[in-house]
Amino acid sequence: MPLALEVTDVTAGTCCAPLVREPLTAVEAERLAATMKALADPTRLRLLSIVAASEGSEACVCDLIEPVGLSQPTVSHHLKILTTAGFLTRSKRGTWAYYTLVPGALDRVSQLLVAH
Repeated sequence: MPLALEVTDVTAGTCCAPLVREPLTAVEAERLAATMKALADPTRLRLLSIVAASEGSEACVCDLIEPVGLSQPTVSHHLKILTTAGFLTRSKRGTWAYYTLVPGALDRVSQLLVAH
């Protein structure tokens, strides 16, 4: 005996829930994508983690080379990307550069997605 399937009216509007807040604009999505691209690298995530775990959320580039196992120029390149994306600030002391975590930088990324 064939099985009878119930047909529902898809025009009744029960298919999709209405938006409860404004979605990202195209400009906001571009900015967020660039920010997330800066985070989408294991080395950069480790560098951010090391800086965040350091006293005062600050670390010298000289202290970041060995933990990630990369050359100083490569580490500096990753740090520049994180600085440009707004996650770190850079200050020069003598011949060394120190990087500090920008307070709330990671919070801003999550807020764009959660409470726009």
